[in-house]
Amino acid sequence: MKALRRFTVRAHLPQPLAALERLSINLRWSWDKPTQDLFQTIDPELWKLVGADPVAMLGHVSPERLEELAHDEHFVARLAALAADLDDYLSRPLWYQQLAQVNDADSGAAPVLPNGIAYFSMEFGVAEVLPNYSGGLGILAGDHLKSASDLGLPLIAVGLHYRSGYFRQSLTADGWQHENYPLLDPQGLPLRLLTDAGGETVLVSLVLPDSAELFARVWIAQVGRIPLLLLDSDIPENDHQLRSVTDRLYGGDQEHRIRQELLAGIGGVRAIRAFTQIEGLAAPEVFHMNEGHAGFLGAERIRELIEAGLDFDTALTVVRSSTVFTTHTPVPAGIDRFPVDMVARYFGADPGGSSSRLLPGVPVERILAFGAEDDPTKFNMAHMGLRLAQRANGVSLLHGRVSREMFNNLWPGFDPAEVPIGSITNGVHAPTWAAPQWLELGRELLGTQDLSSLQEPETWGRLHEVDPGHLWWIRSQLREALVHDVRDRVRRSWLERGAADAELKWIATAFDPNVLTIGFARRVPTYKRLTLMLRDPERLRRLLLDPERPVQLIVAGKSHPADEGGKALIQQVVRFADQADVRHRIAFLPDYDMSMARTLYHGCDVWLNNPLRPLEACGTSGMKSALNGGLNLSIRDGWWDEWYDGENGWEIPTADGLADENRRDDLEAAALYDLLERAVAPKFYDRDERGVPTRWVEMVRHTLQVLGPKVLASRMVQDYTERYYLPAARALRQSIEPGVETEGPFGAARELALYRQKVHKAWPNVRVVEVDSYGLPDTPLLGSELTLTARVCLEDLRPDEVTVQAVLGRVDTGDALVNPVTIPMTHSGKTDAGEDLFTASTPLPVTGPVGYTVRVLPHHRLLAGDNELGLVTLAG
Repeated sequence: MKALRRFTVRAHLPQPLAALERLSINLRWSWDKPTQDLFQTIDPELWKLVGADPVAMLGHVSPERLEELAHDEHFVARLAALAADLDDYLSRPLWYQQLAQVNDADSGAAPVLPNGIAYFSMEFGVAEVLPNYSGGLGILAGDHLKSASDLGLPLIAVGLHYRSGYFRQSLTADGWQHENYPLLDPQGLPLRLLTDAGGETVLVSLVLPDSAELFARVWIAQVGRIPLLLLDSDIPENDHQLRSVTDRLYGGDQEHRIRQELLAGIGGVRAIRAFTQIEGLAAPEVFHMNEGHAGFLGAERIRELIEAGLDFDTALTVVRSSTVFTTHTPVPAGIDRFPVDMVARYFGADPGGSSSRLLPGVPVERILAFGAEDDPTKFNMAHMGLRLAQRANGVSLLHGRVSREMFNNLWPGFDPAEVPIGSITNGVHAPTWAAPQWLELGRELLGTQDLSSLQEPETWGRLHEVDPGHLWWIRSQLREALVHDVRDRVRRSWLERGAADAELKWIATAFDPNVLTIGFARRVPTYKRLTLMLRDPERLRRLLLDPERPVQLIVAGKSHPADEGGKALIQQVVRFADQADVRHRIAFLPDYDMSMARTLYHGCDVWLNNPLRPLEACGTSGMKSALNGGLNLSIRDGWWDEWYDGENGWEIPTADGLADENRRDDLEAAALYDLLERAVAPKFYDRDERGVPTRWVEMVRHTLQVLGPKVLASRMVQDYTERYYLPAARALRQSIEPGVETEGPFGAARELALYRQKVHKAWPNVRVVEVDSYGLPDTPLLGSELTLTARVCLEDLRPDEVTVQAVLGRVDTGDALVNPVTIPMTHSGKTDAGEDLFTASTPLPVTGPVGYTVRVLPHHRLLAGDNELGLVTLAG
């Protein structure tokens, strides 16, 4: 008979072992191997059985074993040392605290450090025991938190607690993906409940249509120094329908989805307010949206400021100044869009008023305007994110360019290159993803247990000291461990699919620790082209079975439950891998998660990535492989486009722009086979007298040295801090100060809000009346001086409220300026007609066909840039 409900009961810990509770509940154990080793010592078999989960271990270990350990002086001493190390980690000054001592290059003073940063994401991949992630977005968010902790950032993260997580994947007998949603007991996870001083559970609530109210409690996952707040609607205070709001990650229809995003954004801000008040922490100054899912947080912050006495536009100015938006999608289809009518219903006005019931004081039409797009029936979450954030970025250099083109319509009149969306290339958390052997080698080379200097290129340069044979020994160890793991997983999968044990003797010798091993593991949307490797099945078969230079291929990945096309791709791979002649050389491993991923990154010699360029925003799986000495074999997309150098792997030539998709796939698949056959395999199997592939190992060494310091999430988080968090905190504090023309708190924000209103009103009548040029000889030469004078009608704007620029450069056959330079023009007086005169002189910067124009942009000291408002007037 089945239990109605399950819950976890933990054993009482003897006093000498009390610190085990603290070590188990802080997820730092997930990247601290000494702590993992301590828990494994309690019961190695049980540790394996519970999936290396300290909380589960304490829920299953016998009281007798705990009493035995309590009298084990060596174990108690190890426990005390690790508890002291955790305390030291949580309290000592780290990089962020040291920043306060560094003088700002511009001002000469210490930089403005945010008192706190709020980081919102719909998924977090911190550890496999907390399955709140589906793929790269969540793993990236988890690595962001871990590195923020290692660097000492005062960051608070916010997401949802999904009672069933994403899903567990298995395969049917015919290779079709089957989803299973296990119920997760939060009391059996490394979580604690947010309670008030009296021990009562804290609830946040949202008013929904028809006067329904959605309540959520808040679970806290402690990720080193970083609290991760997870909102949970599965509580008795909600009716049955609302209890299911947080049931699954990326499940349900649009109604379900918008409720999740309202809870994440609006409820998330309210959870932060409750948490910081109870914990006595400073309120966050900077808010970072990891994708647009939690975009409604900006509307909630506006409501707070209106309630505090600000008008809407001043409140918006304050919110924008302190908000960062990161986009991860390179295609419009990847953006969450809701029917405008649905959004209007959730933010419906009070009877007889225009203010929202959900957000009192906030006009409904202003909320709808945040998500406006070309289709008037749709509300675009990415557009809202961009309109609510003064700073925005993509997640690689290439993705930044793609994003500027994709969102160019929000800045009409600007070339894509001028759209104010930057880029910070993603990174990965080394202690989580690097194999213990590589971390131990790092400690040996550094002569210390402290790996914080991994961010320095000089540290990686010490790999020159390591014998090639030792590097190859590490790689071979990791490949052998992978092979054993793959055999176990293949056996379990075949048994789940209905095979008898007697049929599976072949698995004992399947895969070979000495064969070139290629990994391909990721989510399975169509653009990632899981089956490109099967484009020519016979050619792939020849590669796998080559008698001299064989290849073995490990494939894994989950398709979204609603994506029948993705499931069909998985089935194609499974059916090929099931064939008796190749099943010892290729396998599809079901239920891809962080644990499997780690083993794959450690053991694969080559990491394969063949998306349709440029649809991979970043693609951090290849970074994790590189961190373990794996060589990338990839289309030039995402991070690989900027960091491939010809010696750290191989570039698969791409047939970009080819209209015939089948022809494109044929060409790129053929290029992949050619590289494997003529470049990759020969290097791997070309050995010296010691059996070491010297050319291969030198590529491994080069990969570690060049990519090691670049792919780190610590580098990424430092980039976010210096380029976005610090400027956002500075902008917020400036907005709170008295303005130049307005007094009192928030005077500067009020001044900027009034300026925005003034500019938007005046701009339709701003025009460049005439442009004259002087000074050029009859035959202009490179460096000849060009003087431009522009007569400009500024309507009601002052000259200091605009920037007038001459734009000069080479022109193409359609007279479009190509890579132009901009030259500020100086105000030089007024005409008799009241127009303003602006002049500039500049040497001609290029040869060939050259052209120029003049443009006018808004300018204010509190704008992040003159392009921020998306307003520009061009001559002509």
